[in-house]
Amino acid sequence: MPTTPVPFTAEDYRARMVRAAEAAAAAGLDGLLIAPGPDLAHLTGYRPGVTERFTLLVLVAGRDPVLVVPKLEAPDAEGAVGGPALTLRDWTDGTDPYGVTGPLLPAGGRFGVSDNTWAMHLLGLQRQLPDASYASVTEVLPMLRAVKDGPELERLAAAGAAADATYEEILKVRFSGRKESDIAADLADLLRQFGHSQVDFTVVGSGPNGANPHHEAGDRTIETGDMVVLDFGGLLDGYGSDTSRTVHVGEPAPAEQHIHDVVLEAQQAGVDAVKPGVACQEVDRAAREIIEEAGYGDLFIHRTGHGIGVTTHEPPYMIEGEEQPLVPGMCFSVEPGIYLPGRFGVRIEDIVTVTETGGRRFNNTPRTMAIVD
Repeated sequence: MPTTPVPFTAEDYRARMVRAAEAAAAAGLDGLLIAPGPDLAHLTGYRPGVTERFTLLVLVAGRDPVLVVPKLEAPDAEGAVGGPALTLRDWTDGTDPYGVTGPLLPAGGRFGVSDNTWAMHLLGLQRQLPDASYASVTEVLPMLRAVKDGPELERLAAAGAAADATYEEILKVRFSGRKESDIAADLADLLRQFGHSQVDFTVVGSGPNGANPHHEAGDRTIETGDMVVLDFGGLLDGYGSDTSRTVHVGEPAPAEQHIHDVVLEAQQAGVDAVKPGVACQEVDRAAREIIEEAGYGDLFIHRTGHGIGVTTHEPPYMIEGEEQPLVPGMCFSVEPGIYLPGRFGVRIEDIVTVTETGGRRFNNTPRTMAIVD
């Protein structure tokens, strides 16, 4: 069972906010405007519930971070781990929250705005500051959350270990004669058993359904002779897991084993390509080259990987055209696949972090094709 990690402190969050404000200034921004969501959780530890009431973190280099928050929610913000690192500006129902926010921002500035900011709130800010301009944080600061510190890496490693334990247990259950949704429910239960507070997905793609990379487990009954793609993950202590393995019900046919072997070789090539300074696209190229040389290039229909942290999908992305160099502390999936429409699919996925010398996997279960009943 996972151990409780060392808690983040107010100083940890303060340091993150300082780095974010400095990165924004270096990118030519006058500040960052962060709405509730993964960026706010990463920077402050504050995770308010979904509400139409306006909450916004204002980060400007050289100034104290300010959180604009509804007055009735101020106690929750103050009580968050990062609360002591924040100056609160509250507003009450019936008043204008954008009027509270406007004076905190340089007039006519250019601001990075978190992607999940509600349109009604951005429009409110535009009315208050008509000469300002705004850009998506993911567009202007795609690496805002990409490089993890030591405590974050510990959480991701623990999440990966819990996902591994889940896979080891799912191999003990019976597959044949059961529905995909039954296996998916087992996976969700196991993830929670091994410490996950949130289950984000449990893909179970049997037979022809495995040719859809994001197939949602349904009512198809799994049969002897099926290839089954398993892809599952969620959050443990606020950080993500995501792993894929492909199993077979009974002994595989030679053609099925061959496809699996190609994907396994491609996945290893992708992991081997992980080194500091290497462009993200080189990880994709390394994995894709193996699959293309085997004659299945047109059946590898997605990117090789995505970042992971406080969400299970975030920058950086391992895809052609992404020239961002890998930096120690970045964490992402390496998950090539081959998908034969109407027949089956194969995917193998591990979460990998960049070290000073290469890549370290957070998933360590066998990648060879397991035979299940």
